[in-house]
Amino acid sequence: MKTKILLVDDEVILRENIALILRQEGYEVVEASNGEEAFEKYLNDKFDILISDIEMPKMKGIELLEKISRIDPHLISIFITAYGSLETAIAALRLGASDYILKPIDFDELILKVKRLLEFRQLVIENQLYRRELQKQYSFDKIIGKSPAMQKVFEMIKSVAETNSSVLITGNSGTGKELVSRAIHYNGPRRDKPFVVVNCGAIPETLIESELFGHKKGSFTGAIKDKEGYFQAANGGTLFLDEISEMPLQSQVRLLRAIEQKEIIPVGSSTPIPVDVRIISATNKNLYKEVEEGRFRSDLYYRLNVVEIHLPSLSERVEDIPLLVEYFVDKYRKEMNKNIKGVDVDAMKALMNYTWRGEVRELENVIERAVIFCKGEYITINELPSYIISDRVPDLNLASEFKSLEIAVNEFEKEYIRKALAQNDYDKEKTARMLGVSTATLYRRIKELKILA
Repeated sequence: MKTKILLVDDEVILRENIALILRQEGYEVVEASNGEEAFEKYLNDKFDILISDIEMPKMKGIELLEKISRIDPHLISIFITAYGSLETAIAALRLGASDYILKPIDFDELILKVKRLLEFRQLVIENQLYRRELQKQYSFDKIIGKSPAMQKVFEMIKSVAETNSSVLITGNSGTGKELVSRAIHYNGPRRDKPFVVVNCGAIPETLIESELFGHKKGSFTGAIKDKEGYFQAANGGTLFLDEISEMPLQSQVRLLRAIEQKEIIPVGSSTPIPVDVRIISATNKNLYKEVEEGRFRSDLYYRLNVVEIHLPSLSERVEDIPLLVEYFVDKYRKEMNKNIKGVDVDAMKALMNYTWRGEVRELENVIERAVIFCKGEYITINELPSYIISDRVPDLNLASEFKSLEIAVNEFEKEYIRKALAQNDYDKEKTARMLGVSTATLYRRIKELKILA
């Protein structure tokens, strides 16, 4: 569909010349000789851009803009003005005009302005569509669960979303704390503003204040230019502080001040910068216990914990596992374009009997893997990792042939190490610590038992 332009000017020759140039560029042009005629045509048609003279009989350009803006405040517009009427053009900009051009008109400049404004309009439309998609993606129904524990969480999210209060989200790693924080943001009054995520545990202690509050050039070695911090990046929106318990005590003091005073001071500066930010924080630790043991400031804890939302572990809502499995199967079936209908009975039993130490995140990874290897219409026990199956209580068949103790022990150890590796995302040093052996011993047993890791 062609871009449609409403062109308004009482100078016939100038108007016809502009219309000719615009039509040569591929635009559809509707002409009007004054503001009244233009407004009538606007009411009976749909236009992408308005190009209008300011000084016209019957209705001036400024009045035309005011009347159109009441109906469509987002219509882009360019006003034509003489040097002597420059102040009027500036007044038009204050009323919402997009740009102006001076007489005598440079047609190349006019075409360039039209193209730039239409590109900007397209970006605005795309941004609006993107934000709508984000709202859909993080709507409440994307948080899966019908258990009483999750219904309580839903009610709390809905209540707190429409406020600007600070929220502390607690729960094990993998329970979906960031998903909940996004649902709060995208269903609240700041939905059209930035949502900025900060992992406090991933930032070196020496840099965390610079990352949060920004810094001035030369404030420390390596500060080669001024830098905006996360608070400024999130201004007007939401700042999600993940793993808040990992923040150093010294930085906690400055964070508390920023929240209470609603202003920040960049490192190396003495000038406060006002900020309007909603704080949502999350932790997988018992933050109250951290306060009692002196690792977290009590005043900051109470400032962050206006509302606490605790996310239950999968062991507390086993009845939600089939719903989550169905959701993830559908998600990855579509992504991989596979004709998979679901999970068979034995596989579902195994999934429900398994102890999900990695919570929902681990369950999603297992289903994604199963969809990759599934060849039929249903995921079977054969597509699940061996550690999921071995986690079930085994059926002892006394009539079966017993293996030697050495073989049985080796098989148990092999499955146990596999399960530990998977639980720790195949981080061998972390797995060795969990198993209480040296890293060298773990590497040796992986090799001897021929474990794929």
